[in-house]
Amino acid sequence: MTAAAPAPDLGTAAPSPTGPLSQLIQAALDDGKSLRDLGKVAIDPKSGTKISWQYFQKLVKNPPASAPSPVQIGAIAAALGKPERRIKEAVAEQWLDYRATELAGYGGTVRIILGHLGAMSEQEQRRWLAMIEADERARRED
Repeated sequence: MTAAAPAPDLGTAAPSPTGPLSQLIQAALDDGKSLRDLGKVAIDPKSGTKISWQYFQKLVKNPPASAPSPVQIGAIAAALGKPERRIKEAVAEQWLDYRATELAGYGGTVRIILGHLGAMSEQEQRRWLAMIEADERARRED
């Protein structure tokens, strides 16, 4: 007589969630870029330092224990076509569990826009986000 195998203990083997930087890279891959495409343009504009496509693969599949350096952050931002500040925020959240909530460095116009967006319904905010992202994609393609 054989006994049924016990059910796995899902509480102890739950996968860790993918971090924000890994998600940004995965979004670029989902939009049709390859790891090699990212590696070709991953050059920090300040130092000229390049990072390899393998580093992007590591960030998506098995992120290292330590956060990317400032030079690597610059190269990642260049490859993803995102502001360096956005990459720093993603790095801080993924490695330090820190979420930036202040609007430091932004002018009055941005604060006014955010005030309008904050008063909108969730559905209206999603619509505006889609329009802004579509505009960003169109500018990158030009």
